[in-house]
Amino acid sequence: MLRAGIVGLPNVGKSTLFNAVTRTRKAEAANYPFCTIEPNTGVVTVPDERLAVLSKISGSSKLVPAAIEFVDIAGLVKGASQGEGLGNKFLSHIREVDAIVHVVRCFENGDITHVSGTIDPVRDIEVINTELILADMDAIQRRKDKAEKNAKRGEKEAKAELALCERLIPHFDAGKPAVTLECTDDERKLLKSFFLLSSKPCIFACNVSESDLAAATKDPDGHPFVGKVREYVKHAHDASAVVVSAAIESELTELSDEDAKAYLADIGVDDSGVSLFIKGVYDLLGLQTYLTTGEKETRAWTIVKGMKAPQAAGVIHGDFERGFIAGEIVHYNDLVELGSYAKCREKGKLRIEGKEYVMRDGDVVEWRFNV
Repeated sequence: MLRAGIVGLPNVGKSTLFNAVTRTRKAEAANYPFCTIEPNTGVVTVPDERLAVLSKISGSSKLVPAAIEFVDIAGLVKGASQGEGLGNKFLSHIREVDAIVHVVRCFENGDITHVSGTIDPVRDIEVINTELILADMDAIQRRKDKAEKNAKRGEKEAKAELALCERLIPHFDAGKPAVTLECTDDERKLLKSFFLLSSKPCIFACNVSESDLAAATKDPDGHPFVGKVREYVKHAHDASAVVVSAAIESELTELSDEDAKAYLADIGVDDSGVSLFIKGVYDLLGLQTYLTTGEKETRAWTIVKGMKAPQAAGVIHGDFERGFIAGEIVHYNDLVELGSYAKCREKGKLRIEGKEYVMRDGDVVEWRFNV
């Protein structure tokens, strides 16, 4: 299972958000730096309205959604790359995740201290961005020194490494993360093998106050803090930002579904933002879903974007991939529009796809295999 690490400065709401999305109380949330020391982990189900709709068509008695793992990582401070705060421990925890969720404080509250004394989300982003880049710069310099020696001996791979390192160094000097470096396909593949912290895909969670959630959801660019974050990360990180309220999410964990809907309606929103947040992280990890449905269950299966049919079948069981024959596939939208498999078959929407078929998000599948 792929993992998304929740990072940010101390006291921005990381642990509160983690507790909310995982529906747990595993992470201590307190008003002082480093209340999280060792990372907390939790599995989060991915909201998917399609499951309930399919279950009505097939008469399923059980729904099984997709899931991803979140990791709550200790707050970082300026100088972490040099060992300040939790320093190297923090950076090693980031290295172990597949994507980064950067929580940014976008609310004023005199009762919750800020390590810098004032609220400035762009400055906070730059603090963490700088520490990741400094750690990467050190790693690239060491790799460059080694590649230079090997390149002199005529090693082709070393020459390619050296060339990429020489492109990365001025990029880092300009304060830009590795993820924004324009690369060829070969360079991107090589960059992945460097395991750089700033090369991980990132999404920004703008943590707003309870009173600001409705307005910030309807007009995020109009919010004084959220608007600045969205503009900055779009250009500096080629990333997106979502609006959440960790405080509201924390309260919703104590309510029934019915009471939660009523509570959200009272404050003028349809959704707290966390559903979009989880879906955004799922997409950020490069994941998509295909569906199976029958009388026993309707289930969402997680696959990597671009995966072909045999590998997708293998997610269910290795025998499905080894003995793959074909997939009987209809897209969710077509099945719902026409209402039954029979009508989909009649209209040519139910297809038999072979080994070269590239899966689409929302494909509803029945596999044919023989072992």
